[in-house]
Amino acid sequence: MFSKEESARLRKEFWTSFGKSFPRKWLLYNTKIKGFSFKFQADRKRAFICLDFEHPDEIANELLYDQLLALRKILETEYLPEVIFDNNYQLESGKYIRRIYILHEKKFSIHNKNTWRDCYEFFVETMTQFEIFYHEYEDFIKQAI
Repeated sequence: MFSKEESARLRKEFWTSFGKSFPRKWLLYNTKIKGFSFKFQADRKRAFICLDFEHPDEIANELLYDQLLALRKILETEYLPEVIFDNNYQLESGKYIRRIYILHEKKFSIHNKNTWRDCYEFFVETMTQFEIFYHEYEDFIKQAI
């Protein structure tokens, strides 16, 4: 077990190392759609890339999610075959959101530096594909709102 301080230090080192190893400006929150953002996630047991729908207007969330559902086959066949659509994803805070995500399938723990490199490569490859998809279909997605 790690103390809170050691765990926090490792998390910070993980993200700092990722940024230094793969310096790049990612799309993330810069989608120009309120409450519609790409994220890197990593914790003690898993890592994943996600697209979260957290618009303050629930109808906007539903419309955006429906636009992505309309593109699901394209996303799965041309970009990310392992993509998971979840219209009722529960965050650690207890809040429910819509989320589209791809899990890192290899063994991973943010506390185990030996698993970091595979995770970083997963992050770069997967987020790159997700961003390419988004840029290709951005105009269609934005039609929802």
